[in-house]
Amino acid sequence: MEIRKVGAMIINKVKEILIAKFGDEVIIAEELNQKQPALIINPELIDEVCLILRDHPETWFDFLSCLTGVDYGVEQKKFGVIYHLSSIIKKHQIVLKTFKENDRDLNQLPVFKSISAVYKAAEWHEREAFDLFGIYFENHPDLRRILLPDDWEGYPLRKDYQTAENYHNIKIDF
Repeated sequence: MEIRKVGAMIINKVKEILIAKFGDEVIIAEELNQKQPALIINPELIDEVCLILRDHPETWFDFLSCLTGVDYGVEQKKFGVIYHLSSIIKKHQIVLKTFKENDRDLNQLPVFKSISAVYKAAEWHEREAFDLFGIYFENHPDLRRILLPDDWEGYPLRKDYQTAENYHNIKIDF
Protein backbone atom coordinates (compact mmCIF):
# COMPACT_ATOMS: atom_id res chain seq x y z
CA MET A 1 0.00 0.00 0.00
CA GLU A 2 1.29 3.45 -0.86
CA ILE A 3 2.69 5.41 2.10
CA ARG A 4 0.49 8.46 1.44
CA LYS A 5 -2.59 6.23 1.44
CA VAL A 6 -1.58 4.69 4.80
CA GLY A 7 -0.98 8.20 6.21
CA ALA A 8 -4.41 9.37 5.06
CA MET A 9 -6.02 6.28 6.56
CA ILE A 10 -4.46 6.83 9.99
CA ILE A 11 -5.26 10.55 9.96
CA ASN A 12 -8.89 9.79 9.18
CA LYS A 13 -9.00 7.17 11.95
CA VAL A 14 -7.40 9.60 14.43
CA LYS A 15 -9.88 12.34 13.49
CA GLU A 16 -12.77 9.93 14.00
CA ILE A 17 -11.48 8.82 17.43
CA LEU A 18 -10.73 12.34 18.66
CA ILE A 19 -14.00 13.90 17.49
CA ALA A 20 -15.96 11.03 19.06
CA LYS A 21 -14.16 11.58 22.38
CA PHE A 22 -13.80 15.40 22.53
CA GLY A 23 -16.15 16.86 19.92
CA ASP A 24 -15.39 19.12 16.97
CA GLU A 25 -13.34 21.63 19.01
CA VAL A 26 -10.42 19.21 19.43
CA ILE A 27 -9.08 19.66 15.88
CA ILE A 28 -8.51 23.32 15.01
CA ALA A 29 -7.19 22.73 11.49
CA GLU A 30 -5.56 20.19 9.21
CA GLU A 31 -2.39 20.35 7.13
CA LEU A 32 -2.94 17.46 4.77
CA ASN A 33 -1.04 18.55 1.67
CA GLN A 34 2.35 18.41 3.37
CA LYS A 35 5.16 15.88 3.20
CA GLN A 36 4.18 15.03 6.78
CA PRO A 37 0.44 15.70 7.10
CA ALA A 38 -0.57 17.08 10.49
CA LEU A 39 -3.56 17.79 12.65
CA ILE A 40 -3.64 21.09 14.55
CA ILE A 41 -4.92 20.25 18.03
CA ASN A 42 -6.58 22.53 20.60
CA PRO A 43 -3.70 23.26 23.01
CA GLU A 44 -5.94 22.77 26.05
CA LEU A 45 -6.52 19.14 25.05
CA ILE A 46 -3.06 18.05 23.84
CA ASP A 47 -2.23 15.95 26.90
CA GLU A 48 -5.55 14.12 26.79
CA VAL A 49 -5.27 13.67 23.00
CA CYS A 50 -1.85 12.06 23.37
CA LEU A 51 -3.11 9.74 26.10
CA ILE A 52 -6.08 8.61 24.00
CA LEU A 53 -3.89 8.05 20.94
CA ARG A 54 -1.32 6.12 22.97
CA ASP A 55 -3.88 3.78 24.53
CA HIS A 56 -6.48 3.37 21.79
CA PRO A 57 -6.28 -0.13 20.22
CA GLU A 58 -6.65 1.25 16.68
CA THR A 59 -3.86 3.81 16.97
CA TRP A 60 -1.49 2.59 19.71
CA PHE A 61 0.93 5.52 19.35
CA ASP A 62 3.38 4.14 21.89
CA PHE A 63 6.43 6.22 20.93
CA LEU A 64 7.09 9.96 20.99
CA SER A 65 9.86 10.24 18.41
CA CYS A 66 10.19 14.03 18.55
CA LEU A 67 8.75 17.09 20.24
CA THR A 68 9.96 20.54 19.28
CA GLY A 69 9.08 24.14 19.88
CA VAL A 70 8.32 26.65 17.14
CA ASP A 71 8.57 30.42 17.08
CA TYR A 72 6.23 31.60 14.32
CA GLY A 73 7.88 35.01 14.26
CA VAL A 74 7.66 38.43 15.80
CA GLU A 75 4.79 39.54 13.55
CA GLN A 76 2.59 36.51 14.23
CA LYS A 77 3.16 36.64 17.98
CA LYS A 78 2.62 32.94 18.49
CA PHE A 79 4.54 29.89 19.61
CA GLY A 80 3.82 26.26 18.95
CA VAL A 81 4.79 22.72 19.75
CA ILE A 82 5.05 19.89 17.22
CA TYR A 83 4.66 16.26 18.28
CA HIS A 84 5.77 13.29 16.14
CA LEU A 85 4.06 10.14 17.37
CA SER A 86 4.74 6.63 16.13
CA SER A 87 3.29 3.20 16.66
CA ILE A 88 6.02 0.61 16.61
CA ILE A 89 3.57 -2.29 16.54
CA LYS A 90 1.11 -0.84 14.02
CA LYS A 91 3.84 0.82 11.92
CA HIS A 92 2.20 4.19 11.45
CA GLN A 93 3.02 7.78 12.38
CA ILE A 94 1.25 11.05 12.87
CA VAL A 95 2.22 14.67 13.42
CA LEU A 96 0.25 16.81 15.84
CA LYS A 97 0.73 20.55 16.15
CA THR A 98 -0.56 23.08 18.60
CA PHE A 99 0.03 26.79 19.04
CA LYS A 100 -0.84 29.76 21.23
CA GLU A 101 -0.59 33.50 20.81
CA ASN A 102 1.93 35.23 23.04
CA ASP A 103 3.12 38.82 23.32
CA ARG A 104 6.78 37.67 23.49
CA ASP A 105 7.32 39.29 26.90
CA LEU A 106 10.01 37.24 28.65
CA ASN A 107 8.02 37.56 31.88
CA GLN A 108 4.96 35.94 30.25
CA LEU A 109 6.21 32.74 28.62
CA PRO A 110 3.86 30.76 26.37
CA VAL A 111 2.38 27.91 28.43
CA PHE A 112 1.50 24.48 27.07
CA LYS A 113 0.45 21.34 28.89
CA SER A 114 3.21 18.83 29.46
CA ILE A 115 2.77 15.37 27.97
CA SER A 116 5.55 13.90 30.13
CA ALA A 117 2.97 11.91 32.10
CA VAL A 118 1.98 10.21 28.82
CA TYR A 119 5.44 9.83 27.27
CA LYS A 120 8.45 9.74 29.60
CA ALA A 121 10.67 10.83 26.66
CA ALA A 122 8.82 14.15 26.60
CA GLU A 123 10.63 15.25 29.77
CA TRP A 124 13.88 16.01 27.94
CA HIS A 125 12.22 17.24 24.74
CA GLU A 126 10.12 19.72 26.74
CA ARG A 127 13.16 20.88 28.69
CA GLU A 128 14.92 21.57 25.41
CA ALA A 129 11.94 23.57 24.07
CA PHE A 130 11.88 25.50 27.35
CA ASP A 131 15.63 26.15 27.24
CA LEU A 132 15.81 27.29 23.62
CA PHE A 133 12.37 28.83 22.94
CA GLY A 134 11.13 29.81 26.41
CA ILE A 135 8.07 27.58 26.15
CA TYR A 136 6.79 26.68 29.60
CA PHE A 137 5.27 23.20 30.09
CA GLU A 138 2.65 23.09 32.80
CA ASN A 139 2.96 20.07 35.16
CA HIS A 140 6.43 19.12 33.92
CA PRO A 141 8.23 17.31 36.78
CA ASP A 142 11.61 19.09 36.37
CA LEU A 143 11.41 22.03 33.97
CA ARG A 144 14.81 23.70 33.92
CA ARG A 145 17.50 24.42 31.37
CA ILE A 146 19.08 21.37 29.80
CA LEU A 147 21.59 22.70 27.24
CA LEU A 148 22.48 26.19 28.45
CA PRO A 149 23.82 27.33 31.84
CA ASP A 150 21.19 28.11 34.47
CA ASP A 151 22.06 31.82 34.40
CA TRP A 152 21.80 32.21 30.60
CA GLU A 153 19.61 35.13 29.61
CA GLY A 154 16.99 34.70 26.91
CA TYR A 155 16.04 31.91 24.57
CA PRO A 156 18.41 31.50 21.59
CA LEU A 157 15.99 29.97 19.07
CA ARG A 158 13.49 32.81 19.33
CA LYS A 159 13.38 34.88 16.17
CA ASP A 160 13.96 38.11 18.12
CA TYR A 161 16.84 36.79 20.26
CA GLN A 162 19.74 39.19 20.66
CA THR A 163 23.04 37.40 21.24
CA ALA A 164 25.02 38.74 24.17
CA GLU A 165 28.52 40.01 23.49
CA ASN A 166 29.93 38.43 26.65
CA TYR A 167 29.10 35.65 29.06
CA HIS A 168 30.87 35.90 32.44
CA ASN A 169 33.46 38.19 30.87
CA ILE A 170 34.12 35.70 28.08
CA LYS A 171 33.66 37.20 24.61
CA ILE A 172 31.07 35.41 22.52
CA ASP A 173 32.48 35.39 19.02
CA PHE A 174 30.80 33.88 16.01
